[in-house]
Amino acid sequence: MSVPLVIAMVLSDEREVFRRYSVSEPWFGTAPTALLEGLAQSPGCEVHIISCLQQPVGSPARIADNIYYHALRVPKVGWLRTAYLGCVAAVRRQVRLIKADVAHGQGTERYCALCAAFSGLPNIVTIHGNMRRLAALSRARPFTFAWCMARLERFVLPRTDGFICPSAHTERQVQPAARRTWVVPNAVDPSFFDIKRCPDSTPTLLCVANILPLKNQVGLIEALDEVAAREQFRMVFAGAVYEDSEYGRAFRRLVSQRSWCEYAGVADRNRLKRLLASATALVLPSFEENCPMAVLEAMAVGLPVIASNVGGTPEIISGDNGMLFDPRDPSAIRNAVTGILSHPAHAVALGQAGKLAAERRFHPKPVAATHLRIYRELIVQEKRLANF
Repeated sequence: MSVPLVIAMVLSDEREVFRRYSVSEPWFGTAPTALLEGLAQSPGCEVHIISCLQQPVGSPARIADNIYYHALRVPKVGWLRTAYLGCVAAVRRQVRLIKADVAHGQGTERYCALCAAFSGLPNIVTIHGNMRRLAALSRARPFTFAWCMARLERFVLPRTDGFICPSAHTERQVQPAARRTWVVPNAVDPSFFDIKRCPDSTPTLLCVANILPLKNQVGLIEALDEVAAREQFRMVFAGAVYEDSEYGRAFRRLVSQRSWCEYAGVADRNRLKRLLASATALVLPSFEENCPMAVLEAMAVGLPVIASNVGGTPEIISGDNGMLFDPRDPSAIRNAVTGILSHPAHAVALGQAGKLAAERRFHPKPVAATHLRIYRELIVQEKRLANF
C-alpha cells in the first residue's frame, strides 16, 4: 500500500471570524469547502485542516474518512497586533506533529498565508481576494484591516513557494513577486449541480453580494430604473448590509422607494439554492472580481449570468454562456438585462451552456485532482532544490 500524501491545510474557521464559538461544527468559506469535498473523494491523500481560534470550541476530530480537523487556541496577543506570530508558531508545531508533506494556506486574508509560508514545509497559498488591489480600489486608510492585509500579502508573496490563482487576472497581479503560479478556478459545492430550476412566474433578477461600493448595487438600481418603467420584473438582492455605512444607507433608501426591488438579507446555503432555482438570471455589477463564487454557483445551477466585464469574470463568462457589460455604463447594464428579459429562450440556452462549462471546470473532482498534482509537483521541486 502506498503512503498517502499528507496535506496541512491552514484554513480560517468562520466561527472565529464571526465570533460564534458556541457553534459545534467547523465552518469554512464556500470555495475551500467545495475543494475539501473533492479531496474527500480522492484516494491517496490525507488532509489535516488547521484553524486558529481565540476561544475554545467543540469540534469533531474527523470531517471525512481522510480529512482531520485541528483547532488551535491562540491568545489575542498572537493575532494581528503581532502580525499573527502566535498563529505562525502554533501552526509550525502542529505540522510537525502530523508529519505533513506540504502546507496549503487558504487566502491572504488573516493568518493562513503567513502560517503556510513559515511552516517549514513546501508550501502553497491560494489567493481568494487580492488584498493589495482591493485595498487600493477602496482607498483603505492606514492601519485599517484592509490596509494591514494588503501589506501582509505583499510580505508573503516572495516568501511562499507558489500561489494558486483562481483566475489569470489574479495571476497577473501576483506574478512579478511570486516564485511560481498556477491558475486553478474555485470548486463549487456538488449539490448545486443537482438543483432543479423552477423560475418564478414574474421574471426575477438576483444579485448575490455584500452591499458595498465595489459591488455597485446602487449603480445597478439606478441603471435599471428606465427598464422598470417599461418591463415587469423583480430585482432581488442577497448579502450583508453594513447599516453604519453611507453606502448601506443609500442602498436601503433606494430599495424602499422601488416596488420592483427587494432586499432578501443574508442567505444561508439552503436559501441561496432556492433563490438561484427560482431566478431568471444572476446579475453581478461589481467594479472588481477575482473568481466570483456567485457566478460559479449560478452556472452550476444552469442560471443565466449577466456580469461586469472586469477582473477574472471574462475568463468564466463568454458569449455562449452569459452576458458581460461595462459596470460604469448604465446603458450597457440596461441592454444586457433587457436582452435576457426580452429573449427567454436565449436566456435558457445561455444557462444550459453555462452549466456544461461549470461541470467541466468547477466540479470538485477535477479541481481536487489538479490540486493534488500541484502538491506533488511542488514537493518534487523542493526536494531537487534541497539536493542541489
